[in-house]
Amino acid sequence: MDKKTFYITTPIYYPSGDPHIGHCYTTVACDSIARYKRMQGYDVMFLTGTDEHGQKIEEKAKDKGVTPKQYVDEIVDIFKKLWSYMNISYDRYIRTTDDYHIESVQKIFKELYDRGYIYKGEYKGKYCTPCESFWTETQLDENGCCPECHRPVKEAAEEAYFFKMAPFADRIEKLLTETDYLRPKTRAVELVNNFIKPGLEDLCVSRTSFTWGVPVPFDGKHVVYVWIDALSNYITALGYKNEAFDEYSKYWPADVHMVAKDIMRFHAIIWPAMLMALEEPLPKHLAVHGWITFLNKKGEEQKMSKSLGNVVDPFMLGERYGVDAIRYHILREMALGADSAFSNEIMINRINSDLANGFGNLVSRTVAMADKYFGGTLPTEREEGEFDSSLIECVSAVRGRVDLCIDETRLKNALEEIFVAVDRANKYIDETEPWKLGKDESKKARLATVLYNLLESIRVISTLLSAFMPTAMPKVWEQIGAGEKDVTYDNAGKFGVLPADVTVHKGEILFPRIDLEKEIAELNAIIEKNMAAAKAKLGADEAAGAFAPAELAPEIAIDDFAKADLRVALVKSCEKVKKSKKLLCLQLDDGFGGRQVVSGIAQWYEPEDLVGKKIIIVANLKPATLCGVESQGMILAADTPDGGAAVVFPDQSLPCGSKIR
Repeated sequence: MDKKTFYITTPIYYPSGDPHIGHCYTTVACDSIARYKRMQGYDVMFLTGTDEHGQKIEEKAKDKGVTPKQYVDEIVDIFKKLWSYMNISYDRYIRTTDDYHIESVQKIFKELYDRGYIYKGEYKGKYCTPCESFWTETQLDENGCCPECHRPVKEAAEEAYFFKMAPFADRIEKLLTETDYLRPKTRAVELVNNFIKPGLEDLCVSRTSFTWGVPVPFDGKHVVYVWIDALSNYITALGYKNEAFDEYSKYWPADVHMVAKDIMRFHAIIWPAMLMALEEPLPKHLAVHGWITFLNKKGEEQKMSKSLGNVVDPFMLGERYGVDAIRYHILREMALGADSAFSNEIMINRINSDLANGFGNLVSRTVAMADKYFGGTLPTEREEGEFDSSLIECVSAVRGRVDLCIDETRLKNALEEIFVAVDRANKYIDETEPWKLGKDESKKARLATVLYNLLESIRVISTLLSAFMPTAMPKVWEQIGAGEKDVTYDNAGKFGVLPADVTVHKGEILFPRIDLEKEIAELNAIIEKNMAAAKAKLGADEAAGAFAPAELAPEIAIDDFAKADLRVALVKSCEKVKKSKKLLCLQLDDGFGGRQVVSGIAQWYEPEDLVGKKIIIVANLKPATLCGVESQGMILAADTPDGGAAVVFPDQSLPCGSKIR
């Protein structure tokens, strides 16, 4: 009889630079599910890969003086090294530059065109180059920027092919609201209200402003845009419309697509619409997780930045604490659908509490006592006692609870269930006091029973943990005397599998306790060293002309420039806007009685950084309301090489109200 199949995918990652700990969550999560399903006996296909086309790649390659393919080859190599280092057991790695994928994408595009779902037109709208996304005016954020990355957008107009979305709106709404396709289902409300209820707009699916992409098969000046190119990978990797593989009928539809919330819309709306148009089955589930956010030195959550005071390089973290400890931490901290705050301190405390003091201590104490009292080999004589049944009942029930969590892609909860058994086993040691039993020769049978029950508990726990921590658990099995046949999925649901005269083998400490204060001091020294090196490199890059300024706007006449009234103003007070993480509200002395200005610079400046400083404002800008707060002008700021913004500070001796000419 053929094995049951299970198909799980990560999104294909965009090769935008060096990977950090935030890149690891989706892949480690999918790897853990894939390992667990293999343990259950499923024939698993675990797919990951890279999305390698687009304007941003073309521009970055040009800046580096290499071809786009050379650029992506270099970064793909880094990602593959990271996945190998993190012990990721993917079955297939797809690149959108693979010949078979290009062949399939062209056939998919042509079929959608032939079916009448794709037509030629002209696109006019707001375009975000980093996200490669078009947006309407109503979709922009409060600063008129991209709602995803919050960078400036630009007007774009070009001939393009469009995919009709409206025919699928009702079916997609029912998919999101009436089925268990989306996890967590609470995400459906924002998708329906923000995108479906206002009316699904037709989707731009080709571009002519760059060439790095899959050529449209019947119109050579167009390349296939990211949606049809990237999203199709989930089926092209199985051989859909190509001869490289022949596994589409075996594995499709996918059991789980797992993605971060920033690309939820594409997988919850666009991808189902494409499959509906092709008349292909829909995936069974879309699991959407949050972001790993990073706590700065003030304890505030932000997206990752090299200046936040955290070490986020997974290679370095793995070297210091072990890869499995990093895998455990990121999976244990993030609930499905929610963000997870990361800091070095949170990570070290988690490693100490759960792995060093919890599971690691359970293993080392149990093995040490078996070695001390019985020379490593337990006698077969047994004596049951008061607390045995409670422990056995708890440990025997864990597998069923973990199964349910895995099936619902709730990995944090799966680990919590396993550590209920860890805590129960440690409590069992306190209840039975084996160190006292060891002093009484008449209690040796009882002591042997206690230690056997502990070794069995560790066997079950470590078997289930092996899907999440595949490197460390074989070391546990060696210490507790468990053979390969003892640590199967079937045996994880049983108690009493180890031989009665099991022999243990003392080994290294699995998860050494970390001195928090000392470790943070060492990490801070590394951070300061890395930041100094980064600043030095940035200075060298700027000197070499590495910073590429934004394109010049069209020429204007002197009269046009004179319409903008630029004035010097003093920041009297400043505070964060309550409804926004990006906005600051500044009270200014502008020389004319004062005014209030709202500016989207909160991610680069703290309020106290600006109070008492003189700045330049556009004083005659029409007032606007941002997040419910009126703004009477705009602050002048300049682009920085790292994609940020720097306020332009004039000579601080200039009087308030001075006109900038």
